[in-house]
Amino acid sequence: MSDKVVLYTDGACKGNPGPGGWGVVLRYGGAVKTLHGGELNTTNNRMELMAAIMGLKALKRGCPVELYTDSQYVRKGITEWLANWKKNGWKTAARKPVKNDDLWRALDEEVLRHKINWHWVRGHTGVPDNELADQLANQGVDELVLG
Repeated sequence: MSDKVVLYTDGACKGNPGPGGWGVVLRYGGAVKTLHGGELNTTNNRMELMAAIMGLKALKRGCPVELYTDSQYVRKGITEWLANWKKNGWKTAARKPVKNDDLWRALDEEVLRHKINWHWVRGHTGVPDNELADQLANQGVDELVLG
């Protein structure tokens, strides 16, 4: 059995900012685990980041990970922008503070534990685990709002 883990992550927000949720589908071998949660006052981008962070945190040890997200913000942030943000003292190319740097720092810490291939998948196109991650993210919102 391969020790490769497959993660699908998604975030949702009712209003932006507003109540938000995150969802994760984690596959390892034949096992499937789902996670979700939310925050009362947040943004969609923060929930997308939280999904990736919480999915990686759920892994008990470092391993190869195929991580799928429908967020270009997350995928490009981690694969293209992060190195320069760190080099520039957490400033963007325009010398402005990086938004959500607390979560980017947390994600960067989690990434160091694993060998991750980052994949972008178009949302709401019928990819089963992406659709499930979306449902979980919305469940995270609903549990906050509806109780």
